[in-house]
Amino acid sequence: MKTFLLALTLALSPLLAAAQAKNNLPQDIKKDVERHRAIAVAHEQAAKCLESGQKHDFCQKQLQGACKGLAIGKYCGMKHEH
Repeated sequence: MKTFLLALTLALSPLLAAAQAKNNLPQDIKKDVERHRAIAVAHEQAAKCLESGQKHDFCQKQLQGACKGLAIGKYCGMKHEH
């Protein structure tokens, strides 16, 4: 039983440390993390829009609307060749 508890403690230690570190982040870093996640969600929605067969211009407008106030530029913080 002691061996099991020791193994469990060792297995959970990195997870607990990561959770503790996340809670100790400065407020500006937390906001930046939230912004990155919001941009990622907007880009995932744009990808799904394109996968659904919608026209590129339609999906691009959707992306621009979702990213308003989140990222710089009309490509929501990401640009690749087209």
